[in-house]
Amino acid sequence: MCIKAEFLARCGRTRLATSGIALAAALLGGCTPGQILPIPRPAAPAAPAPAAGSAAANNTSSSNAASPAPAAGSTAPAADNAPVVRILAYADRVRTLSNAELTQEAARLGNAYIPANQLQLALVLAQLRQTPELIRAQELLTRLLANTDAEAQALHPLARLLAARYGEQRRLEDLLEKQSQQTRDVQRRLDQTNERLEALKAIERSLTSRTPSPASPAATAPAGRNHAPAP
Repeated sequence: MCIKAEFLARCGRTRLATSGIALAAALLGGCTPGQILPIPRPAAPAAPAPAAGSAAANNTSSSNAASPAPAAGSTAPAADNAPVVRILAYADRVRTLSNAELTQEAARLGNAYIPANQLQLALVLAQLRQTPELIRAQELLTRLLANTDAEAQALHPLARLLAARYGEQRRLEDLLEKQSQQTRDVQRRLDQTNERLEALKAIERSLTSRTPSPASPAATAPAGRNHAPAP
């Protein structure tokens, strides 16, 4: 009986301790007594960071995908500038020609009616560096700028540039000619002044040579003493 009473007392103390532990766990976990707490699962491993090379490759592929493909007519501006490029190449070749070769080239082009030939002839005439030919080159550029055809309009920017340059060249040449004329006038007046000065010097020398020198008193005195007085 004693053994049974002692066994029952131990069971009572065990149940009391178990109930206290369960109550404390319920209070700490925020759940009611008797509720089963879930077992936490381990966190999933983090995905590895992509390598620098793969990131750069992805950026390159995305940029390539985002950039638009070149249009089929991307060579159209080069085709539009082809006449101007040919004229510039011709101007570079004309710059090295002599006056005789320039004259032959002007005769070959003749009275040009095609816009490109008009511009070429204007380049040749301006390269001769003569005022009448420069005036003729300006007239050709004026005719070209008045032409409204598509071929002429493609050359209008270059023609306007040359017209402005030739106008400035002609203005400077006129100014140089005016200054040269003034210099010639001054030189002519200076030459006339020198001629008059030389003429005056010649007159002075002639007058000096014609004037007799006065006789000395010693030379005339004996002649006066030897002269007998008239009766």
